Amino acid sequence: MVKFSKELEAQLIPEWKEAFVNYCQLKKQVKKIKISRKPKPASLYPNIAHHPDFGRSLFDPIRKLARTFSDKLFSSSEKPEIIQVRRRKSSEDGDDVEEIYQTELVQLFSEEDEVKVFFARLDEELNKVNQFHKSKETEFVGRGEILKKQLDILAELKQILSDRKKRSLSGSNSQRSFSSSARNSDFSAGSPGELSETQSETSRTDEIIEALERNGVSFINSATRHKTKGGKPKMSLRVDIPDAVAGADGGGARSIATATSVLWEELVNNPRSGGGDFINRKKIQCAEKMIRKAFVELYKGLDLLKTYSSLNMIAFTKILKKFDKVSGQQASSSYLKVVKRSQFTSSDKVVRLMDEVESIFTKHFANNDRKKAMKFLRPHQQKDSHMVTFFVGLFTGCFVSLFSIYIILAHLSGIFTSGAQVPYLETVYPVFSVFALLSLHMFMYGCNLFMWKSTRINYTFIFEFASNTALRYRDAFLMGTTFMTSVVAAMVIHLLLRAAGFSASEVDTIPGILLLIFICVLICPFDTFYRPTRFCFIRILRNIVCSPFYKVLMVDFFMADQLTSQIPLLRHIESTACYFMAQSFRTHEYNTCKNGRIYRELAYLVSFSPYFWRAMQCIRRWWDESNPDHLVNMGKYVSAMVAAGVRITYARESTTGWLVMVLVSSVVATLYQLYWDFVKDWGLLNPKSKNAWLRDDLVLKNKNIYYLSIALNLVLRVAWIETIVRFRVNPVQSHLLDFLLASLEVIRRGHWNFYRVENEHLNNVGHFRAVKTVPLPFRDMDSDD
Repeated sequence: MVKFSKELEAQLIPEWKEAFVNYCQLKKQVKKIKISRKPKPASLYPNIAHHPDFGRSLFDPIRKLARTFSDKLFSSSEKPEIIQVRRRKSSEDGDDVEEIYQTELVQLFSEEDEVKVFFARLDEELNKVNQFHKSKETEFVGRGEILKKQLDILAELKQILSDRKKRSLSGSNSQRSFSSSARNSDFSAGSPGELSETQSETSRTDEIIEALERNGVSFINSATRHKTKGGKPKMSLRVDIPDAVAGADGGGARSIATATSVLWEELVNNPRSGGGDFINRKKIQCAEKMIRKAFVELYKGLDLLKTYSSLNMIAFTKILKKFDKVSGQQASSSYLKVVKRSQFTSSDKVVRLMDEVESIFTKHFANNDRKKAMKFLRPHQQKDSHMVTFFVGLFTGCFVSLFSIYIILAHLSGIFTSGAQVPYLETVYPVFSVFALLSLHMFMYGCNLFMWKSTRINYTFIFEFASNTALRYRDAFLMGTTFMTSVVAAMVIHLLLRAAGFSASEVDTIPGILLLIFICVLICPFDTFYRPTRFCFIRILRNIVCSPFYKVLMVDFFMADQLTSQIPLLRHIESTACYFMAQSFRTHEYNTCKNGRIYRELAYLVSFSPYFWRAMQCIRRWWDESNPDHLVNMGKYVSAMVAAGVRITYARESTTGWLVMVLVSSVVATLYQLYWDFVKDWGLLNPKSKNAWLRDDLVLKNKNIYYLSIALNLVLRVAWIETIVRFRVNPVQSHLLDFLLASLEVIRRGHWNFYRVENEHLNNVGHFRAVKTVPLPFRDMDSDD
């Protein structure tokens, strides 16, 4: 049987962990009571003291029966209440009343001090749970009221647009009949039509204002209703519509990219400008998606709060039963009555609001189909499949076998020992290195997912992934092993065909075919091979490349950081593109790309791009959040960009001047990066922390792991020293060493990922963030201040 402490640890909400009952601490206090109740060995007459019949009497059973009868007879009149509840008003708001529970012992215990400490801590936990539950309940109820108001506004606007469409159809028919009659009677057809159109638009605008004011939306100039050109009133209601509503990983709705403020006058009163009625309908649909997403997040928060209440109630019941068992008293019944009357168990606002959200969502967003509505509100969790585990093991074994075969064939063909195979290393080998580095990065990401799940780090919430389609660590391992097995199999087939005497121009097309298959699988529109994850990857790459034009989310700059560690891979992609575009697989003139001026200049662009994109993200985050730390972070990527450019130039012009510039720029960039890694990204090196030079909260229990991680990150960060020392003898060793250094950087990035997400998780825990806050479309201009 699993102990309740482990069961509670596995089921509690990670972000609210500090608000749960500290069951382990209360359990330790019960153990202290148990230890204090153990009889002490008697110093005199030891034989008599330990005799089983010592101290017994013939009248003991009668006394026990009489004591039990008297307890049952006079319990209600003689025993006072154990719990005394006091009410006090908070200093901030006189209407806010908090219930403080305090336990007084009315019966003497042999271990009275320990029992008092136990109940004092129990009271603290009960007060903590009540206060947290009340604050979250108030927050969610407030969200619910706001969302209902937003939904009322949306319903009014949809109705008005529908009525306007009907009026426009009837108005066009009447206008045609009026024009024909005017032509027959030689009257001017312009002025009466324009007058009726202006009057109808004015009446429609007044109707819109009245409908919105009924829903509590106030306008800055609603009293005067100043007229603009055309006799239309100028209104100040803002409708915030996102630039793009895309799905997050797993097919879920992406958080709002950029809120664009549009005057309601443009939305309603200009049906013929721009895209006409289509634009209006599109904006209303975007607003509806935002409100729907907000309702889903509200329901998720209510469900978490309901789970919070039930788990804490079970914890109180379990610990009081342990106390009764240890102390030999029946104190749990009286205390549990108070717990059941407390706010976190007696309040039914959460349950009623959940039922209301279900009915509203079913009516407005699911066409009265409750089953469809519950798919949004309570998406089904993915179940672990043993088939996935089987294929991971199968492909891992295939990869090991094929890689061993490749090493033997490469040795027999003399690829890594003879200088005659330089064309192979310059043309074909970079293509395979691209897939090898991608597979290694996928494997490291699978290790990250495994560690995050093992340590209860809520990475799906941090990255805003959909829980029903988010990639799990087994899936990541399956993708990595499948990918790498295919690559090694292609490498083996390539060597076998070369050894069989096939022409080199035909054999060297195998890497191109492999690359083409990979691209086809990546963009395949069919729902197979993790389509939500593939499309999410494409969307994130788009957001990275267009960084200044999209609001930067956690998953965006996290992926951009991955690209900064894959610059060798991007350089290999550059070589691969040149390899096929210059048709080097036919001519085998690898110097065509290596010595080309455009190719050499593109090396700077490829090396700069990841740092440039990341710097643009920092600028965009500074623009959105007005946090100067983002500008400081941008300096880190600018320094890395300068260091990368200087190293490329030094590799071509090995002069003393460039060597000095490499040392200066690389040392500055490395120190900058190390400081940001340890202090900002990981949150470590805090001299005032209770954990020496770490941080106060640690997910891993062994502190030595953090010190080793700091040392490992430091060593791998200075791998650029190899570009100065140059441990190279021949081209084969040069390529192998470059691949090894690129692999070490990928491993360092995977190692960095865990502590970066751990720090983000602890920040969410510190602020009790377990539910996303979705921006709403309708708001008054007065709220912008």
